[in-house]
Amino acid sequence: MKTNWWKKATIYQIYPRSFQDTNADGIGDLPGIIQRLDYLAFLGIEAIWLSPVYQSPNEDNGYDISDYQAIDPDYGTMKDMDTLIEEAKKRNIKIIMDLVVNHTSSEHPWFQSALHDPKSEFHDFYVWRKDIDGRPPNTLQSNFGGSAWTLVPELGEYYLHLHAKEQPDLNWENKMMRYEIYRMMNYWIEKGVGGFRLDVIDLIGKEPDQLITKNGPKLHELLQEMNQNTFGEYDLVTVGETWGATPEIAQLYSDEDRDELSMVFQFEHINLDKQPGKRKWDLKTLDPKELHHVFSKWQTELTGKGWNSLFWNNHDLPRIISRWGDDQEFRVLSGKMLAIYLYFLQGTPYIYQGEEIGMINYPIKSIDEVDDIESRRMYDERISLGYTEEEIITSINAKGRDNARHPMQWDDSKQGGFTTGIPWLPAGDSSEINVAAALDDPDSLFYTYKKLIQLRKELSVITEGTFESIQTEDAAVLAYIRKHDGEEIVVVVNFSNKPARFLLDATQQIKEILIHNYEKEISQTLLPYEAYAVLLT
Repeated sequence: MKTNWWKKATIYQIYPRSFQDTNADGIGDLPGIIQRLDYLAFLGIEAIWLSPVYQSPNEDNGYDISDYQAIDPDYGTMKDMDTLIEEAKKRNIKIIMDLVVNHTSSEHPWFQSALHDPKSEFHDFYVWRKDIDGRPPNTLQSNFGGSAWTLVPELGEYYLHLHAKEQPDLNWENKMMRYEIYRMMNYWIEKGVGGFRLDVIDLIGKEPDQLITKNGPKLHELLQEMNQNTFGEYDLVTVGETWGATPEIAQLYSDEDRDELSMVFQFEHINLDKQPGKRKWDLKTLDPKELHHVFSKWQTELTGKGWNSLFWNNHDLPRIISRWGDDQEFRVLSGKMLAIYLYFLQGTPYIYQGEEIGMINYPIKSIDEVDDIESRRMYDERISLGYTEEEIITSINAKGRDNARHPMQWDDSKQGGFTTGIPWLPAGDSSEINVAAALDDPDSLFYTYKKLIQLRKELSVITEGTFESIQTEDAAVLAYIRKHDGEEIVVVVNFSNKPARFLLDATQQIKEILIHNYEKEISQTLLPYEAYAVLLT
């Protein structure tokens, strides 16, 4: 196994719009990120995954790019971007660009040319099908609801969009288009970025006529070509967003001998609190044992054959403490439990901004309070299907993407120190949950994350060790052991707000308590959300 830097690193995701505003317009910006680099360096992260800051009409908050080589004025200038890369490098932090190459904005010059001139060389940069009797070419559905096809009457053609109609899909069968993408990626590599997070990358091999969207037959051939023409010769990290990945598919992406990507984001664990066969909005109670089974499967099946990404949160997901922890009485304890469980697994961990201080969901009462395009379109769709407004709002409060996008809480001042203006989304209650308070409290969740990040750098057993799940009698108790070169770590967590029981094997003697979220001796009685990791003799 290669010793790439990103295997011991922890990566911090910034959603720029909500991180730090410096010009009082209510929108976070690149100078704001620069201003907070020392905080991130103190936490111990080694890379920032930067959600899109490219020029965009922001129909989908920047995931609809109109110019890949320009910075959106909301965030600053290209000079600000260059300064961010330079200042981060001084603190041994790399900048990972969030790159959307499955689709562009409908305002991208390529699509505008394709839209107005069917003979343009850019027309074939997108996926078009002839209009036959005024009906879409087939039954493909957009991920945001409704048909994935939109008719352009003047052309007599439909174009494909697996997301919003303002996000037309690129045609990866077109070689000229592919090499324009590679040229653009090399532009950013030359600027000194540390890698790419590739948005919905499992869709680029689509074959729409066969109703194939994810994991198309040419997907891995395309990724190998991308690797060869861009990042393959550099020590960069690349992570693909792959909602449809299985462990077998993930091995194809991340096997070191295949020259594709460093790792993928898989979402099997994220989907465990939805009803089987339903969409994410159809809720069910999480089964901790089922969650542990999924993590164990991915740990076991990727060992020596690929690499895991480890995460609870991102810009598309609700806050994990509100989702699977306890955002009231046990907010800090359950946050520590979730972190301890994740950070001793093999893979690269990702922190989403505010996760390290225990930020929680932002409940809403009306659809008028919602910004997220996905949630709003789901609302319209479900109202038409007869769902009640109360049912839909309950789902949005549980899983809506806005939950993660409310501003970062830096202190207990008005707007949480995010802005002196009016924030683009309302700021949450920062009276207790904020960075300043966390830094002042040596027992805060922040310092648990800081210690976990340091342990991952120091202990090779976390990076290189084997994984074995430990059977427990209590349904809420999850445990596993990591082994490497004579070192053994046992991790035990109580995934509930009730006491539970767990007894270490009589042959296992504790050499050192690496981390524990309660100030008490380790015993067979686990208190609510108790979690610890111990080094064995």
